[in-house]
Amino acid sequence: MKVVALHNLKGGVGKSSAAVNLAREANRDGLPVLLWDLDAQGASTWILGGENGLSRKVGKLLSGKSPLGEQVQRTPWERFDLLPADMGLRELDRILEDKAEGGKHLKRLIAPFSEEYALMILDCPPGLSTLAEQLIRAADRILVPTIPSPLSIQAFSRMLAHLDLKKRQRERVCPFFNLVDRRRRLHREWIESPPEAMGRTLHSWIPYSSDVERMSLENQPLADLAPRSRATHAYRRLWQELKAELDE
Repeated sequence: MKVVALHNLKGGVGKSSAAVNLAREANRDGLPVLLWDLDAQGASTWILGGENGLSRKVGKLLSGKSPLGEQVQRTPWERFDLLPADMGLRELDRILEDKAEGGKHLKRLIAPFSEEYALMILDCPPGLSTLAEQLIRAADRILVPTIPSPLSIQAFSRMLAHLDLKKRQRERVCPFFNLVDRRRRLHREWIESPPEAMGRTLHSWIPYSSDVERMSLENQPLADLAPRSRATHAYRRLWQELKAELDE
């Protein structure tokens, strides 16, 4: 099973919409997919029409005292499942810090799901956190949705500095431009020539689209809500690029 995390120091960068759409595109390719919504705000859970909240206390589930797999919910799409958000996930960092396992506790929680799924996508809360540090060991790729703006680049640089990655770890962190408005000169320039501070970026980028905003109203990924949308095609390209990297 491959594990892909969507993470950013900043909020409001389109992280949850990217998580949902990439999961759906992988599912359309025939992969059994599990999306784990680790953000207490529950945006991915809402978009997929899931029930927010877990039936057991988050602390017991994440400590391994209760089976995490029993919390999985089905979505309307075959072989596309959801591990929903819960307000208790606000304590996620504290729970991970309490586990003295060399930063590998998240990876151990994920491992049992490999028996049923080919891909797990993690929708992670924003911020510099213990979770972000454990993602390096748990995820094959960490995708960083980035709006083409100086503040977003600064946030990305701060995230890298906080993680203090080794060279091979850094290669797993993949920023891509999101919410791109080609009417803006800076957006056009940066998708053609990204700032050096970003390092290696994914070639695919996602345009700003009102269809993305409709996802939370209609509770559907773009592939089902607006199959001909420019944003839908862009997510398809992004998934194909990501798939090629995961297959290497």
